[in-house]
Amino acid sequence: MKILLGIGSIVLFAYIGASVLLYIFQRDLLYFPTEKYEHPFDRFSISSQGETIELIVLNKGNSKALLYFGGNGEAVVANAEAFLSIFSDLTIYLVNYRGYGGSSGKPTESGICADSLTIYDEIIEHHTQLSVAGRSLGSGVATYLAAERTIESIVLITPYDSILNVVKTRLPVFPVKLLLKDHYDSLSRVKNIQSKVLVIAAEHDQVIPMKHTQRLIDEFGSGQTRLKIIRNSGHNSLSINDDYLLSLKEFVQ
Repeated sequence: MKILLGIGSIVLFAYIGASVLLYIFQRDLLYFPTEKYEHPFDRFSISSQGETIELIVLNKGNSKALLYFGGNGEAVVANAEAFLSIFSDLTIYLVNYRGYGGSSGKPTESGICADSLTIYDEIIEHHTQLSVAGRSLGSGVATYLAAERTIESIVLITPYDSILNVVKTRLPVFPVKLLLKDHYDSLSRVKNIQSKVLVIAAEHDQVIPMKHTQRLIDEFGSGQTRLKIIRNSGHNSLSINDDYLLSLKEFVQ
């Protein structure tokens, strides 16, 4: 009996210790800030809550625009050439989150979402129409913005119902609802989105299971969303597929 109690105590302390570590380092597991890369494209800085947010601007001066929020470890400048090839008549803004690509601060859900509103309010004055695209982590930011502001159309690339639900799937033994600081609850925001929506999913997504994407789709109104599954692609590789760029171009334009 003493041996069993001893083993039980060890397991309990290990579980508590792992939970504490998960709580302390959770944002290091969620966010992977990218470096500031040199590039030939225009830059645009916006001040938000005392932080400086760096945007990359392509095709400056068009009346219609696309605002892009990337994935958790994505250098958004890597999309520049591909987007230029399909959106010749759109001004494109690629957002470097707090702590990413030369932007100041540290990434948090509340901070990034607040920045998205500031960015929108700043750039909408220069355009008659604005569409938004968000990939992976960025789909939660795009969903938040579309629920708070008027958006022409929204593209959600490998999206989820909520980060909380995804983590629950991956770590079912931990009380993640109590531990997690950043929930990115897109599911709860759908009711406030009036835009037409394109969802792009990867056929072999090992990061965001399709059930989390489907839950989000099902929450939208009938006929509001269109689903495009990129065949023979994974979570990180779908953007090199020609069908991905073609789907973006056809929907946004």
